[in-house]
Amino acid sequence: MLTGLSIKNYALIDALQVNFNNGFTIITGETGAGKSILLGGLSLILGKRADLNSLRDTTKKCIIEATFNITDYGLKKIFSENDLDYESQTIIRREILPSGKSRAFVNDSPVNLTSLQLLAKRLIDIHSQHETLQLVDDIFQFQVIDALAETNSDIKTYKKELIAYKTLQEELKILTSFQAESIKEYDYNSFLLKELEDAKLVNTDLSLLEEEYETLNNIEDIKESLSVSNQLLREENIGILPNLITLKTTIQKLITFSPKYEELYNQVNSNLIDLNDVFSTLEVLHDGLEANPNQLEIISGKLRNINNLMQKHLVQSVSELITIKESLAQKVIATKSVEEDIAKKQKEINKVEVKLNDFAKTIHKKRLKSIPKLKKQLEYILSSLGMPNAQFDINVMLTDNYFSNGKEELSFLFSANKGGQYKELKKAASGGELSRIMLAIKSILSTYIRLPTIMFDEIDTGVSGEISNKMGEIMLQMSKRMQVFSITHLPQIAAKGNSHFKVYKEDINDVTTSNLVKLNDDERIIEVAQMLGGVEVSNSAIVHAKQLLN
Repeated sequence: MLTGLSIKNYALIDALQVNFNNGFTIITGETGAGKSILLGGLSLILGKRADLNSLRDTTKKCIIEATFNITDYGLKKIFSENDLDYESQTIIRREILPSGKSRAFVNDSPVNLTSLQLLAKRLIDIHSQHETLQLVDDIFQFQVIDALAETNSDIKTYKKELIAYKTLQEELKILTSFQAESIKEYDYNSFLLKELEDAKLVNTDLSLLEEEYETLNNIEDIKESLSVSNQLLREENIGILPNLITLKTTIQKLITFSPKYEELYNQVNSNLIDLNDVFSTLEVLHDGLEANPNQLEIISGKLRNINNLMQKHLVQSVSELITIKESLAQKVIATKSVEEDIAKKQKEINKVEVKLNDFAKTIHKKRLKSIPKLKKQLEYILSSLGMPNAQFDINVMLTDNYFSNGKEELSFLFSANKGGQYKELKKAASGGELSRIMLAIKSILSTYIRLPTIMFDEIDTGVSGEISNKMGEIMLQMSKRMQVFSITHLPQIAAKGNSHFKVYKEDINDVTTSNLVKLNDDERIIEVAQMLGGVEVSNSAIVHAKQLLN
């Protein structure tokens, strides 16, 4: 509920601070006193775009602040989703700066207008005779029916299944799209994969292959070099080893003359041993070499194939080719298995679809059952509001389409006169009739669900005293379940309020200012009397006012 309102530097309001109670609050005042200004300020709290022309003093900022008690509104989830601090006493503030910029805050946390509108519509509903678009909206009409049908839990479960259904449908769409693309590429991918598989790339060392190729390709030169090396080591006259043996023997003789030659002898002997090992290795290498044209051709072909593949796939290594091969293998396997995946996904969709249809049928049955009750209540209330011939033709028809709240299309038709043709509300009802229909609907809704604070702005315009008395009675009954405001010119309605505020204008230092004041019991008698008989209050008007107030 709205517990407090503060307005500074807005239109004709210099500074205004009021507190409100629960129940039925009346706001009255002469035409032009500033009631529309009060509503304009509240509209900013609801997220309406700001206008620099609203500033009373263009050198100062405008501040509008509203305090709401939201303890029983169940709004913690919305606060969490919008990253706002939840407070049972929530304060919404709008500021219009002299620069023209506007800022909005919820519990001192800055918010954008979208978030503000989302929250504010859960807190206060301003309704005037000229604002009946909600009434002709299918979503709102379904909400009315569902309130009586008590389908909220069913719709909640239905929506959960609908999200799952749409998710599965999207996944199926991706699979079928993938299948269509994969079929186009399947043959080509299979060809590329076979090329890579035939290359037998696993455990292939390119450097070793190249080394083997160089050896086989140059085997005669290598054997000749090894033979020459052996001759240089073992040639009887010029070979290194025979000469080194002679050198060893010669130095060995020197040892008998002096021990200092022993180290030299050891060095020569060590070299002799090493060169013998070299000779043995050369012999082994030479004997192990054998020309193999067939193997050379195999190695040459494999290298050529690998190099061609690397060039084709724009890579630099065998490991990259193996990665490409694994990727192609996955694509080929996925293409083969996607049909199975599609069939599996379709089965999942079918299961969810059965659940959806079951929930939709349950919702439909409950709605059908509630419609006669809704029609009876609406027509009864409207009869008391001066529309005795008002009739509704309300139908819900199952379709094949899944909507956010079920599978039905709604026909919400109205006729104001006996024998009249049923038409859509916006075509069949006048502005005054729509206002009374909205009052009737809000009255019914308030008995089934918790509505936000509602402010009726002169919806009683053009109605008689008897009907206005009944409208006031309806609003008073509503106020026992919610906070209700009524801006009115009719004394019959004004007298029914639990509290009464008056909007008035006064000139201070040649400047006109609007203000809002709460009336005490005596002031209220005078205000109602003036509404009955004019500014000059007669004794009979006073008596009549007291009778209404009692």
